[in-house]
Formats: sequence, structure tokens, C-alpha cells
Amino acid sequence: MPKNMSFAILEGIQGEMRRDKFLTLFFEYQRPSARWGDRTINLETEFGRWRARFCAIDEQWIVGGVMGMSMIGVPAIAHIPSMTTFIPYELMFNHAGKLRHMTGGQAAFPMVLWADMQGRQAFQAGQHADAGLESSYARLAGLKVVVPSTPYDAKGLMISAIRDFDPVVFCQYPMPTSGPEVPDKPYTVAIGEAAIRTEGTDITIVGYAPQTAEIAKAVTALKKDGISAEFIDPRMLAPLDGVMQPIIKSVRKTGRLLTSDDGSYSFCNCAEIIARVAEAVPGVKVKRLAFPDAPAPGAPEMLNFMRVDAAKIEAAAKRLIKG
Repeated sequence: MPKNMSFAILEGIQGEMRRDKFLTLFFEYQRPSARWGDRTINLETEFGRWRARFCAIDEQWIVGGVMGMSMIGVPAIAHIPSMTTFIPYELMFNHAGKLRHMTGGQAAFPMVLWADMQGRQAFQAGQHADAGLESSYARLAGLKVVVPSTPYDAKGLMISAIRDFDPVVFCQYPMPTSGPEVPDKPYTVAIGEAAIRTEGTDITIVGYAPQTAEIAKAVTALKKDGISAEFIDPRMLAPLDGVMQPIIKSVRKTGRLLTSDDGSYSFCNCAEIIARVAEAVPGVKVKRLAFPDAPAPGAPEMLNFMRVDAAKIEAAAKRLIKG
């Protein structure tokens, strides 16, 4: 049985807490424990409640405390639940993203804001079925924003985020277990490198979690119809410089770019990717798929009608190729 994303992330944190005796995790709802087969991780039991610390239900306090620790060089992680994604936004905007630059590098920020992301779930309605909020953090200068879509990437990116001296927003969407096996030993996945999930020649499809599962289905369906799609998962939304290189190279080959995003159509992160490709590859044919600019409905039938799925990605790719 392959490791799921929650276990993979905690395994990465566990290894880093063993490596660095000062690394600390602040959390509120989700206890830092997970099971996989006959193995159990419980960070409270292993490291004690000073280093795996349950906090009051106050995300400003949690993130502010982690930020203060990181300013004096103590690496720390703040884990916040999905319904509180924006509560620490002002702290990340005015302080975490700027103070390292404002102090000429004297105030390092080895901090991770580990944010659970809800995704478009039926019966949850607008307040608890949102997606794409990571794009708001991605526009803040000084922050790095990563969005893993597989357990392998999640563990490697979490370790890289902990070791980074810039603040990193680690966005965890609920995703099915897929991708390579997750090694027991620590390893890193470089922040700033996209993953080419499938190579192709006819069209470039770009999307990140939680859309990657739907894109993978669409790529398989397109292949049955003789269409070769290159699927690229950015894995990171800020900064985009390194991520854009393989995307632009792919689009120069295919001449077509289709993006798929679970966030709202306007100002979604994939819109920025399209803009950069259009600047770099004149004459490219582009199409953006995303959720309509409206709150998510609770009824599953309405939600499925609005959400981007594999069938819509497949149809859009075919139209782009024919056009």
C-alpha cells in the first residue's frame, strides 16, 4: 500500500525534527499523527509538546509566533485548517514577505505556513468549498508558494520548504494517492522546478493540484483519440521564473497551451502562466479553463456543472487543436 499525502508530509517533518533539534510545529485542530500500514507517526509523543505544540484556536497567534521564532533563526511550521486560509494574510503580506528584504537579509525567515486547502467538495457550500486561494499568496513579493499533487512531491517539497531561508506557503489539497513510491529516507524536491508528468507533441496542458487528477484522465482519453498531450505540473506558483522555462519550451514545440484551474476564472494563477507564455511565444493558441466567478454551490449536481473535469479538459483540447 503506497503512502498517502498526510503520512508522507509528517514523515518529512519527522525527519527534519530529528535533524534539527530546534524545529518546532504549531498546530490547532489536526494532531500531528498518521498511520501507514503498521507504522505510526506521532510528533507530540516523539518530540514533546513544546516542539509539537497544540495552540489556541487563533491563527494570527500561531502564525505570528512562528514568524517571531523564524526572525531569530529558529525554523518553525504553522499548520492552519482550510477555513482559516486568509486569517494570517496580513502578517504574511506586511511582515513575512518583506522583512528579510527590508533588513538586508539580517532577518532570515525559515518558516513554513502549512495551509490545508478545502477544494471543491459537494455539500460544503461556498464558505467551505473554495479553491485557488493560493493565487492570493502567490502575488505577494518575498513569499514562495508550493502546491504538491503527489505524496512523493509533498514530502520532498516540505523538506525543501523547511530548509529554505525564505518564508514558504505550503498548500495541501486533498489528493488521491498517486505518483512514485515515497522513500523512507529524507530527500528534497527542488522548489522552483516544474514536473513534466506526460510528454507530448500536439498540445501543452498545464495545471496543478487539485486539477492534476482530472488532467491525467483527460490526457489518457486524448491519447486514445491519437492526440499527444504534454502535461506539466508547475508544483510551485511563486516565484514562477524557473517553472516557466519548461512550459515555454513545451509550447514552442506544440504551439498550443491549455490551462486548467480549480480557482476562479478571473485572476487565477494559470492566467499569469498564459500571460507569460503569450509574451514569450508569439502566435501561440491559448485557452483557460477555471471555475466560474461565483461561490461554490452545495448541491453536487450544480457543483459538477461548474467545476472543470476531465471531459471538459478533453473537449477544450480538441477544440484548440482543430482551431
